[in-house]
Amino acid sequence: MLIRRTSLAAAVAVATLGLLAAGPAFADYAKPPEHLLKVLKAPPPPAPNIDPSGQRLLLTTAQTYPSITRVAQPYLKLAGVRLEPKNRSRHDTPGGYGIPACVADFTLVEIVSAKSTKVNLPQGCAGAAQWSADGSRFAFQNAVDTSVQLWVGDAATGQVKQVPNVQLNPIFGSTVQWLGGSQSLLVKLVPANQGPAPSNGGTPTGPDAQESLGSSGESSTYEARDTLTSVHDEKLFAYYGASQLAVVDAAAGSVRAVGQPALYNDVNAAPDGVHVLTETLKAPFSHAVTYQRFANDVAVLDLGNGRNTVLASLPLADRVPVHGVPEGPRGYDWRSTDPATLVYAEALDKGDWKVSVPHRDRVLMLKAPFTGKPVEIARTAQRFEGFAWSADPAVSFQFENDENRHWMQARIVDVDQPKKEGRLLWDMSSDELYGNPGNLVFKRLPSGAPVVRQEGNTVFLRGQGASPQGDRPFLDALNLGTLKSERLFRSAADAYEQIIGFSATPGHLVTWHQSVMDPPNAFVRLLGERIDNAKAGEAQFESRPTALTKLVDPTPEVRQIQKRLVTYKRADGVDLSFTLYTPPGYKEGQRVPAILYAYPADFANAAQAGQVSGSQQTFTRLQPYRLMLLAGYAIIDNASFPIVGDPKNAYDTYLEQLEADAKAAVDKAVELGVVDRNRIGVTGHSHGGLMTANLIAHTNLFKAGVATSGSYNKTFTPFGFQNERRSVWQAQDVYLKASPFFYADKIKLPLLLVHGEDDANPGTEPFQSRKLYQAIRGNGGTTRLVMLPNEPHWYTALESNEQLVHEMLNWFDTYVKNAK
Repeated sequence: MLIRRTSLAAAVAVATLGLLAAGPAFADYAKPPEHLLKVLKAPPPPAPNIDPSGQRLLLTTAQTYPSITRVAQPYLKLAGVRLEPKNRSRHDTPGGYGIPACVADFTLVEIVSAKSTKVNLPQGCAGAAQWSADGSRFAFQNAVDTSVQLWVGDAATGQVKQVPNVQLNPIFGSTVQWLGGSQSLLVKLVPANQGPAPSNGGTPTGPDAQESLGSSGESSTYEARDTLTSVHDEKLFAYYGASQLAVVDAAAGSVRAVGQPALYNDVNAAPDGVHVLTETLKAPFSHAVTYQRFANDVAVLDLGNGRNTVLASLPLADRVPVHGVPEGPRGYDWRSTDPATLVYAEALDKGDWKVSVPHRDRVLMLKAPFTGKPVEIARTAQRFEGFAWSADPAVSFQFENDENRHWMQARIVDVDQPKKEGRLLWDMSSDELYGNPGNLVFKRLPSGAPVVRQEGNTVFLRGQGASPQGDRPFLDALNLGTLKSERLFRSAADAYEQIIGFSATPGHLVTWHQSVMDPPNAFVRLLGERIDNAKAGEAQFESRPTALTKLVDPTPEVRQIQKRLVTYKRADGVDLSFTLYTPPGYKEGQRVPAILYAYPADFANAAQAGQVSGSQQTFTRLQPYRLMLLAGYAIIDNASFPIVGDPKNAYDTYLEQLEADAKAAVDKAVELGVVDRNRIGVTGHSHGGLMTANLIAHTNLFKAGVATSGSYNKTFTPFGFQNERRSVWQAQDVYLKASPFFYADKIKLPLLLVHGEDDANPGTEPFQSRKLYQAIRGNGGTTRLVMLPNEPHWYTALESNEQLVHEMLNWFDTYVKNAK
């Protein structure tokens, strides 16, 4: 669909290109060649979701790209959320990075018989499904023109029905959850008889005034996104944010309101299905930070009698240290093995990692009826991260983390005996990939509460299985007595196979298998007899697979693309890697133009920085930049770009490490005999966009660059960026050196800038690309600016992605493939 833009704000801005005259131009959306367009529009593979009972698999296929018509729907920006007032649906994901994807298809698959049932979805935009605790039902939201509906499905038949008289309010999330099992749901509703939304008649009611009266304390730039700007905004926020809690009978469809309407943010039901933990936002509202930092009351609501017990009244948290936590109680959560017991943490260091203390947090427990004194159950040397509860009340897993050292610890503890010292389970770098033990496997209790899956004295761990040859997912059995693991399953080296979950049939696993040539499909595996001569690190039990689904390849032409893992070293000895893709029809020894894609990552230790992540055995799908393969380019993909050093000062050598990373990757790609050194482009998104602009400014390794949604003047994020903790006033040289804006006079190589007009990601606001474009243009550089209407940080609409591919192809063809 072509949409004519008639105003500068809505147009795709076109800047100087080659010998064309400078200045803005207006354009319709463009499309890439048809063979690229076909692959771009191909449906994605479904996402598998096994039900808690292990009887069925729900395959969810998301819509690839919505139309610009949907993306351009009017919305309000209110304190960090974007909502469409006509139906109160979210216009952004909880992270604020794009339009929520609509579900295109639900398919139920019986694990024992492999029988599949397609669910007839209602008209509208369906969301992801939530299983009931026993797997007999699933619930999902459905956005239509004037409301967000609640639908419930029967897992046995696949039939779905709308719950009448329910208009959901999803503005703050936790909108729908199963309550105490599988018979009822706790929901947030639009309050009845609310009346029309506040109006200012289209005329401002006054200025946006803020003040600071000398209070000290940092306020991270990254907390500000679409903040409130007027009294009218505050009224709209209070109006659209208000919700009514209600209990829905899943079978009968009856609805019972509980309590009074309020600005409920987080809502979390206890295992007993009676008590609900609530976080209620309250005025006065800040214009400096988003709603997550607003003053709020933490309380427990009794669904039986409507009684509300306030646990804490927390003030506005607009002075939280960068990479710190707010003072006061935080992180309330239910203990899974009790009917209604809360656990939460309090900082002992004022929430500031720069304060030296023997213990950073203390952890407390409070039981129903929540009127007594909380009991301290632990103190942690590092920041408390939470518990994983076992069905055995005497066995819990306590996690803590040190962001400064990138270090994590896990202990096995008995929270009912806090004086008894816990057993150290893991003490390791949080960046460690090769030695990562995996994550605990969970199951659901009849109440719906999650607990660690345990069989006798054994719990289970599943992980990515990173290795120097790439990821090989695994399943381990951890003996709680010896704390030693035994490998039960490991993906074959020529495939990528993950554990989805346990089947209801004992001894059976459900996996998601794919390879370079085989699309993702579900398999059932029987764990058989022990293999006594199994090699170290391999599966210790024979595993026989049975196909559960038979999904087909939507883009067979992509199978002609070859990829390989390439390892090499940086000049200082740091191990690096990339995946090299070669275009269809490539012949060994032929040198072709190439594009390097990367996203820099921060590491505290060089040993972890060089570890290989990802797999070359996954089913190849082409994101927009990878579509250049179909135009004859090689792709140097996901090249390692580590920034290594103490997080307190690693960015002192950011630019030097960036250049060393790029040189090592380019040299290796050329050494392989695949890439033409004189025809290499570079691209990256967000922090990768910053990388791209810096490499174009400071190196001659590339012929041209394409930077998307980047941040190019770091002084506009003055209280930190990425892993830089110092403010611009503490490390001015670091901020200036990392900012290509201040080197625009050195950007003589062609640089294409693409940005979403409605980017709300803190630090990458649209003006960042506009200002860099103006600076390059003013200094006589070759550049082009493309602003995508209505797009946030990640581009959502089909038309926008078609434009992006068209722009990249034209730019790289002009300045890389056919460069003089």
